[in-house]
This record gives sequence, C-alpha cells and structure tokens, in this order.
Amino acid sequence: MSGWRSIAYRAARPLLFRFEPERIHRLTINALRLAGANPIGRAVLRAAGGANRSPDHAADLLGLRFRNRVGIGAGFDKDGQALRGWAALGPGFAEVGTVTPLPQPGNPRPRLYRLPDDEALINRMGFNNAGAAALARRVMLARRHLPPGFVVGVNLGRGAATDAEQTTADYVEAYRLAAPVADYVAVNVSSPNTPGLRDLQDPDLLVGLLRTLRHAGEQMRAERPLLVKLAPDVEAHAFDALVAALAGAADGLILGNTTVSRTGLHSPLRAEPGGLSGRPLRQAMLAAVSRGRSIAPATVIIASGGIGSADDVAAAYAAGADLVQLWTGLVYHGPGLIGEASTVRHHGPDTIAGI
Repeated sequence: MSGWRSIAYRAARPLLFRFEPERIHRLTINALRLAGANPIGRAVLRAAGGANRSPDHAADLLGLRFRNRVGIGAGFDKDGQALRGWAALGPGFAEVGTVTPLPQPGNPRPRLYRLPDDEALINRMGFNNAGAAALARRVMLARRHLPPGFVVGVNLGRGAATDAEQTTADYVEAYRLAAPVADYVAVNVSSPNTPGLRDLQDPDLLVGLLRTLRHAGEQMRAERPLLVKLAPDVEAHAFDALVAALAGAADGLILGNTTVSRTGLHSPLRAEPGGLSGRPLRQAMLAAVSRGRSIAPATVIIASGGIGSADDVAAAYAAGADLVQLWTGLVYHGPGLIGEASTVRHHGPDTIAGI
C-alpha cells in the first residue's frame, strides 16, 4: 500500500497495538458510529478510506447493485452499530453479525490476539452479540441514511447454548428477525468457536436448512439471497461435495472463515486456541475460490480471508471471486486498504445469481 493513508496508519499503528486488541476494536466501532452520524465525520471517513466511487466499478450480483466489489466481513461489526461510518469509508457492502436469536456474551476475555509477525489474528469471541432484534433495529434506523449501492448483509449463527435438535429453529428465528432489514443473509456454519457448529457442514443438513429458511422467507414475504460461509479446513473431497450440493441450494458462497490450522506461524501467541485470520489464510482462500468456481460456475463467490493488498484482490478475482471481504487486513493496513482494494478492476463477467 502506498500514499499518505498508508504512511499515516503505519505511524499510528505502534500506538494502537500497545492496547488490548478487543478494547481497540470496541473504540474503532464507536469512532465509526460517531463519525458516521455527522457530516464532518463522514467527510473525514471518506478521505481516510479513499474508495473508488466510479460507476465503472459497480457490480450487479444476487439481484443487488453493489457500488463496488469490496466489502467488510462479518465479525467486525457484530451488532450493526457503525453502518453509516462504514458507508462513508467507501466499501460496496458490509456484512454485520454474526448474530444469534438471543443476546449472548460470548467466551471469557481475553479472546482476541494479535500475531504481528504473521500479520494475523486469533479470536475465540464465541458470537458475542446483542441479539437479532437489536441488530435489526439498528439496520432499520440506518437504512434511510445509507447511500445507493451500499449493500447490507446479515450473518446468522446458532446460539452457544442451543441444543443440536434446536439448531434449525435458532436459524429460523434469527432469520425471522433480521431478514426483513437485510439485502442478503449469510448462514454461518463454520466458526470454530461455537461447539458443534461445524458439524452442520454436511450437504444434506445444509441443503435442508436452506430450504427451511427459504420457506420461512416466503411465508414472511421476506425472501432474501442466501449465502453460506464455509471453513477453510474442510477436506478436499468433502468441500467438493458441499459446493456441488450448495450450487443448487444457495445463491452464494463465502470462502472462507477462520482456520484452526497453525502451519508456518512465527508469533509467540500462535498456540492460542480459536480461529486464525489474516495473511496465513491467503493461499487456502485462493485455492478454495478456484476450486469452488470450477464446481459451481453460476454461484456468486465472495473471497474472504488473507486479503491485505490490491494484489491479493486481483488474485482473488483471477481465481474466480465476484466480491471480496476485508477484516484482518484493515487491522494491519488501516482504512486506506478499502480504497486500494476498490481500484482493482474485475475483468470477468458478473455471476448473476439470486432470487
């Protein structure tokens, strides 16, 4: 990354990294929320993000118009508190959540760790959130202030205390509360921090869950494009079977989530339990996107994981991604990464999937 935004963030990062990661994360969300609520703050955010707002970079996907192909991944703004701030920074979309039907505190702190030597994070947050009803209210209130082409996705999860037999009911209840205010809905079955959640990465279980959610949407008259977020740790043969089954059941795939792998890490905190995100996921993400595109050529694919530069975005597009999401890259490179990523041109045709 080059330019004054990069220089400014590199100068500030050592100070930011002196503080506990979750505290800085909370302060960041609050700053985005406050800045997004007033014209001067929004102007500052537009300058900090430096996003490309040219109509030439817009995309028509999932039956939606994205002003550009760069988004904020789920987990950064779990409760949808900073949507106006995100919109001012300039991405084409933000995916809020993961949200569960009822509020839950998540796992005990500390639960978020920086791995600077690896440009990575480890988290074991455990779907800490204020509940689907609270998120839905925030999205609804933000809607009239959001610019055209800024898409809001809502990522759904299962409650930590929910029995396996009640899993579908949990997702349906979260959908019932959140889908009416969402542009698309993502089904998270891949977090390593909710026990048993990854067991849902079974073709029959997933297809059945998606059918139930579609039926719920039809009954509510709140049908939304459905995407599924898969883990990068799925074995190749199981991944192929999953993608093949989802090609006819889901409108899109998010590839992928955090990993439990610790291969090749150097940071002292590499053994902390939880999900690893950031630079080490880049190659696994690109491999999953390429493999997913070959199996499901008509399914929208969002590349998520290991993106920290324009070159990473270009590689994701070349592998077959339609959209990209940022998360850990923002921690290490700052908001200017949004602008850098948004300048990369997507040379392939749009994958027009959706309802």
